Amino acid sequence: MIGLLQRVESASVSVDGRVIGAIGAGLMVLIGVQRGDSQRQADRLLERLLGYRVFDDQDGRMNRSLTDVDGELLLISQFTLPADTRKGARPSFTPAASPELGRALFDYLLTRARALRPGVRTGEFGAHMKVALVNDGPVTFWLEVPPEASS
Repeated sequence: MIGLLQRVESASVSVDGRVIGAIGAGLMVLIGVQRGDSQRQADRLLERLLGYRVFDDQDGRMNRSLTDVDGELLLISQFTLPADTRKGARPSFTPAASPELGRALFDYLLTRARALRPGVRTGEFGAHMKVALVNDGPVTFWLEVPPEASS
């Protein structure tokens, strides 16, 4: 499972011209589910997202997590994130999970996140979304919890 996180001053997601999720200061995270992912990857990714130290401490060093700063969290599913872009001029979506698995694991991640952090916002799975954000820094990190090795 992949999380592309961006430290933001604000972020929002719209569908059909209507804002369906918005946050102030915190993290906006694009979530990509890969073939072979399970609840184990979702749990580990969420642990990392909540504990990843990307916010400044009193000395201006990235030493504080989303939990430490009581920041807000916007999670957005993004099917294209696991694409294989190593060759050619067109991405391959072979590494991405099926829509059914993607939805199930994204919903699981969202439910777990909401149990741990009140006020978690989201987009709409499978919808054409418009995402707006003010990246703070800019600070952007790719976090990946690899799928289980296939047997």
